Amino acid sequence: MNPVDTLNLDFRALGTFLAVLDEGSVSRAAVRLGVTQSAVSHTLERLRQALGDPLFVKSGRGIAPTRYALLVGPHIRQILADLQALPAGPPFSPATADFTFTVAANDYQRDLLLPGLVRSLRQQAPGIRLHVIPSGIPSAEMLRRDICDLIISPHAPEATDIMQRGLMADRMVVFYDPARRPPPRDLTDYLKADHIALVFGTGEKPALEGALKARGLERRNVVTVSNFSGLPEFLRGTDMLATAPERMSAQLMRDFAWVPLPFDYKPFTLLMLWHRRHQNDPAHRWVRNQVNSVAATMNGLND
Repeated sequence: MNPVDTLNLDFRALGTFLAVLDEGSVSRAAVRLGVTQSAVSHTLERLRQALGDPLFVKSGRGIAPTRYALLVGPHIRQILADLQALPAGPPFSPATADFTFTVAANDYQRDLLLPGLVRSLRQQAPGIRLHVIPSGIPSAEMLRRDICDLIISPHAPEATDIMQRGLMADRMVVFYDPARRPPPRDLTDYLKADHIALVFGTGEKPALEGALKARGLERRNVVTVSNFSGLPEFLRGTDMLATAPERMSAQLMRDFAWVPLPFDYKPFTLLMLWHRRHQNDPAHRWVRNQVNSVAATMNGLND
């Protein structure tokens, strides 16, 4: 067997291997890790190249670990346990912390999660200042170049040096003003309607537009806005439709009715993204934990 390419291994990759080994499924491992199936598959491919073994092979409708995977599994588990036991660096005191933390998030993620983060900071770490910038469709360079400390987005860059954690699930739905029109009856009715669409300030379009195009479908976008906060006033008092995340129905879009999309479109997961160099930084980890706590409360997981 060829020597192991240790330069192509990292903490997250080894954790992904163990998740697939434990779950016996790429899809279940992706759910456990809060990442996409393609991200898990991409990481496994890197590991196969680094370790010189297929690791997992098809078996019936699922996958089975190779003899080598079963052999190295306990060693990898011990390596990760040893790494996690390393000292975490100098102690961090939220009460005396004094720095600015920059989060990149579009207005949907910003308004959903960051007010709760600010309340936590004001109570526990009043010296930490929060700076929020738009993320658009985020790139790994935003984190590599320290443009921001953290990204909250459903779009994860395919990069091995970017860490991620799932925060909450959501889905796209169709909003309408019930005083002006009934809900769209079906896909034909949806496509015939006039729509308010979103194009980020960077010129990037949401994934929904690509999904429609891939199906050979086209809708009539008569108004285009650069953020979700522009939707309510354009939608109010009209017979147009606006497609947006369901969780917005409790806040920004609470004055409108909504129905599910009239075609199959997978739910998405809001992710928290950061650069690997901050993984064990105690201050950075503390802020990440606060964001996760806000999301857990919204998911009904905290008392």
